[in-house]
Amino acid sequence: MMRAPLYQIDAFTNRRFAGNPAAVMLLADYPPDAVLQALAAENNLAETAFVVPQGEDYRLRWFTPTVEVPLCGHATLASAAVVLERLEPGREQVVFHTASGALTVTRADTGYRMDFPARPCTPITAPDGLAAALGVAPLETVWDGFNYLVRLARPDQVRDLTPDLAAIEKLASAGVIVTAEDGTAFDFVSRYFAPAKGIPEDPVTGGAHCALTPYWAERLGRDTFRAFQASRRGGELGCTLRGERVELRGDCVFYLEGEAVF
Repeated sequence: MMRAPLYQIDAFTNRRFAGNPAAVMLLADYPPDAVLQALAAENNLAETAFVVPQGEDYRLRWFTPTVEVPLCGHATLASAAVVLERLEPGREQVVFHTASGALTVTRADTGYRMDFPARPCTPITAPDGLAAALGVAPLETVWDGFNYLVRLARPDQVRDLTPDLAAIEKLASAGVIVTAEDGTAFDFVSRYFAPAKGIPEDPVTGGAHCALTPYWAERLGRDTFRAFQASRRGGELGCTLRGERVELRGDCVFYLEGEAVF
């Protein structure tokens, strides 16, 4: 029998019951992948982050309830909050070694700043069935290497979208990012649907903003944005394009602290 500290944190928000909840589990080393997947399924959140010490840094892996994923923004943010607020509260920065390379998270005046790889987008012809699955015609469709990114004409179309998730699951992609320019309190809004990964709709998605940031930088002619992911829970991000990297900024709120026995 093993025991591990377990945290549940609402990420990309400054209030509980908003943003994207992530589980963070602290381990001495990684057990077999089947055990990690079972733990993620038991936690039943969009992602569970598994954190293992590595010298002064940490290793980090992310699992949805059904698969391991190569990058997860909100669970990285949550993991940083655990390290910087609970494990090493005097520390200003933490480096996680991941499948997407070294990811650095630094304290900010409010919340944290994350340094992530940018995902440049390539224009493509929208695949058959995409418009029908969304229930609205895209203005533009691009590919970020993992997901279709679809631009709609108005932000209310993004907010009101009720897509056919079964149809989206059949598309040859990890998921579908839907976005529109906002122009009010936010520069753009988005939503992310990934039923193929066991996530019908992700509440707030750091990885999607690794594509959204360079996408909107090219179209709006600037590098810094305030973004809102318009899921039911909702979440806010600050985004800045820095060459081939993206800086994502957000807050976290601790919801649960305990211990898992497995």
